[in-house]
Amino acid sequence: MSQNNDAILATIPSPCFVLEEQLLDRNLAIFDRVQKSAPIRVMLALKGFSLFHSFPQIRTTLKGASASSLWEARLAAEEFGTEVHVYSPAYRAEDLPEILPYASHLTFNSIGQWEQFRQQIAAHTPNKPSVGLRINPQYSPVKTALYNPCQPSTRLGVSAAHLGDTLPEGIDGFLSHNLCESDSFALEKTIANIEKLFGKFLPQLKWLNFGGGHLMTRKDYDVNHAIEVLNAFHHRHPHIQLLMEPGSAIAWETGFLIGKVLDLIPTDNLVNVMLDVSFTAHMPDCLEMPYKPAIRGAHEPEAGDTIYRMGGSSCLAGDFLGDYAFERELAIGDRIIFEDMMHYTMVKTSTFNGVVHPAIGRIDKDGKFALWREFAYEDYRNRLG
Repeated sequence: MSQNNDAILATIPSPCFVLEEQLLDRNLAIFDRVQKSAPIRVMLALKGFSLFHSFPQIRTTLKGASASSLWEARLAAEEFGTEVHVYSPAYRAEDLPEILPYASHLTFNSIGQWEQFRQQIAAHTPNKPSVGLRINPQYSPVKTALYNPCQPSTRLGVSAAHLGDTLPEGIDGFLSHNLCESDSFALEKTIANIEKLFGKFLPQLKWLNFGGGHLMTRKDYDVNHAIEVLNAFHHRHPHIQLLMEPGSAIAWETGFLIGKVLDLIPTDNLVNVMLDVSFTAHMPDCLEMPYKPAIRGAHEPEAGDTIYRMGGSSCLAGDFLGDYAFERELAIGDRIIFEDMMHYTMVKTSTFNGVVHPAIGRIDKDGKFALWREFAYEDYRNRLG
C-alpha cells in the first residue's frame, strides 16, 4: 500500500482485491509523459485490467480501450467511451453485427476472416471501422511458451510470406502483439523486425499498433529509450499513426489481494498455510507463468527460519505457492497481503470449487477504503444455469 495503516486494513473484508487510486495515478503519469513526448496513442487493454469502476480515472489520460471479444467491446463502449479497438483470434459470425457499432478499429487475425466478413463491414452504416490485420513479426523475447505468440506454427497473426506483394484492399493498419512484460529494447527489436519483414507494406498503412507487453511502469524500464525509439520510427514513417495497448503496465503495482490464515498444518520441513484465497481460482498467473508474488512482511527463507508454504482454498493438489518466511510466527486469523494483484487477476478469476470470490474495493486518494462489490452464492449459481 502507499500510506495505509492497520486501521484501514481492518475495514477491508477478506478476501478482497483492493485498488489504490494514488498508485494508479502514478502509472498514468508515465503514460501521459510518453504520449506528450512521442506521437503515440496509448489504450487500456481490457484483457489485462477491466475494473470499470476505475475507468473515469484512467480515461483522463488514455485515449481509448482495446477489446478481444464482443463482451469486452461492449464494456469498453459503455464504460470507457472514446475509441474502441477490437481484435479477436477468430470472430463468430453471430457476434460481428453486434461488435460493429462499438468498434472504431477492427483487426482480423487472418486474411481468411477478413475475406469472410469484408462485405458485411462494407455494408455497415453509418460508421465503418478502420480495418487491420494482426501480423507475426517472428520475434518475441517471451520464454514461457504459454505466453509466446510467435512460437513456431503459431495461430496468431499473418506472416509476411502470406501477404504477397500488396496489402489486401480495405486494410488500413497492422497489429503486432509479441511482447509480455518486456523492456524498451524488445520494442526496438520488434520495430526492426517489422521494418525488415513488412517494410514494403508500411507506405500503405494508416496506423500501426504495437500491442501490449510494454512494461513502462516497471521501475527499471527505460522510458526515455522507448520515447527515442518511437520518435525515430515516426521520423522514418511520419504518415503512420502509432498505437499501443499495454496490459499489465497500466495496473502494475497499483493494488493488492488480502486474504486470511484459516489453518496452519506443520510438516517435517515446513508449515502449510491454509488461506481463504486460491491461486488457481484467484491468482492463476502465479501457476501459469509461473511466478512468486511478493507478500507484505515476508522474505526469502534463510537458515533457521520457519518456512511457510501458502496453500489455496481449493482442493486442487497444486493450489499452493511458496516458500516464505516472516519476522514473527503466523497465527490463525492473520491477514496475508499479496502485492501487485490488479492485472490479470480479476479478469481471470473463476469460482472453481465454489470457493468464496474476493470482494473488490479501492483505497481512494484520501486513504479511505470503499467497497465496490461483494459476491454471493447467487453469483456462483447463476454462472451454471
